[in-house]
Amino acid sequence: MSYPGIELRNAVVLVTGAGRGIGRATAVAMAARGAKVACADLDRAAADDVAGGIGSAARPYTLDVRTRASWDECVAAVVADLGPIDVLVGNAGVMPVAPFLDESDEIGEATIDVNVWGLIHGMRAVAPAMIERRRGHIVNVASLAGKIAIPGLAVYNASKFAAVGLSSTARLEFAEHGVSVSTVLPSAVRTTLTSGLPLGKGLPTVDPEDIAAAVVRTCRTRRAQTPVPGYLAALDLGLAVAPEPLLTLIRKLVGGNRAVDSVDTTARADYDERLRRL
Repeated sequence: MSYPGIELRNAVVLVTGAGRGIGRATAVAMAARGAKVACADLDRAAADDVAGGIGSAARPYTLDVRTRASWDECVAAVVADLGPIDVLVGNAGVMPVAPFLDESDEIGEATIDVNVWGLIHGMRAVAPAMIERRRGHIVNVASLAGKIAIPGLAVYNASKFAAVGLSSTARLEFAEHGVSVSTVLPSAVRTTLTSGLPLGKGLPTVDPEDIAAAVVRTCRTRRAQTPVPGYLAALDLGLAVAPEPLLTLIRKLVGGNRAVDSVDTTARADYDERLRRL
């Protein structure tokens, strides 16, 4: 399916998790290209802060991506204030770090609710109007953890594998209506999600602005999947053909167990507390 590029000047863009990290960088990048940006976040103070920093091109909204009612209320407010939504960026996400059997059910449920149901509710709240207009673009920010199993991130892995599959299938269903769904798959990003984790050492590490640039780029290319860094595009083929002993060796060389045995719990304490409050 070939799509025309989305013109961002005067487009209405709704960004979830816009209060910090990738969401904040994406909101800034969209506004810089002339878009009218709805900065949505559960933390209204953070949404106010990013929208205030952008200026008249942005407005803040409160959104709990885990509930359809919150989505419907937020979308109605955005449409009333700014007009029909042209681009939805499903970015809100959480990443608990713990061995699978040590992670509480409550934290696991919150992870699935935010990372999976947040995307499901979002697309169901926004896509019908796009389909009716036969125009629109949805970008879901997943992760390379949606392709690679990482010890210490089992439920997060599950949520991101689900995000990739969900986005790929929705893309097929929406294509005939002129609505595209793209997935951006970052490697480790320097945000609070990775606080306390040793980065680098064979693990490609990027900044929120790199992911924001990829999100913006999908509005032109409307590609199905965009890994960041881009050279990791060969990952699917490599994982498909590599024997397990080779993958095990590679994990050992790059410190694949770092999310289990090398976490700085003090540096991660603030993020973990914010996650528990969910």
